[in-house]
Amino acid sequence: MGVFRIVHPGVNKSYKQFSEEIGGKYTTSGFLSGYPEVRVKSGEWTIVFDVTFTNPSCTRVRSSFLIKDGFQFAIYRKGLFSGLGELFGMRDIEVGYPEFDRNFIIKGNDEAKVRTLFANTEIRRLIDIQPYVYLKVRDDEEFLGAAPDKVDVLYFRSIGVIRDVHRLKKLYELFGEVLNQLCLMGSASEGDPGFAIGGYITWL
Repeated sequence: MGVFRIVHPGVNKSYKQFSEEIGGKYTTSGFLSGYPEVRVKSGEWTIVFDVTFTNPSCTRVRSSFLIKDGFQFAIYRKGLFSGLGELFGMRDIEVGYPEFDRNFIIKGNDEAKVRTLFANTEIRRLIDIQPYVYLKVRDDEEFLGAAPDKVDVLYFRSIGVIRDVHRLKKLYELFGEVLNQLCLMGSASEGDPGFAIGGYITWL
């Protein structure tokens, strides 16, 4: 897990502003000065933003959703090596947009559905504007208990603490867009998954 760190006051200020601008719920928890967390609805889904002050510090965004076909994918910028052990077993896929394919490594368990997902222009745009991207569907929430069999988690991680409110808002838009597209593809349901994402002490 690494060493826990004291939260800089500016971090909580940024997350509180972000929460107010998108109509979310801002809280703090954890050791000493408190770790920021924002929960916000997008349709029936709850999207959770938080910060893990481990070494290195990370920003996470997560949302649970009801699965329909077991489709999974992962995307990260080329040159990113963290967490790749989790992705073994999924094959590399090019989605047919040369610049996007040059900048990102995309993996998935269904090539046709990966191509359909990233045919969405807005999803590609919202991913491309993030300087650090590691986005995937993971099949459970670790440490605080596994999610039910019919629930997966859309998961984003960035090394370092994102304090830019505009960037956080674009991540909120990205999650809403991906979740909606998964529904259109028949890979997710719009219903409430009935599974609460764990707090900051959940493993990365």
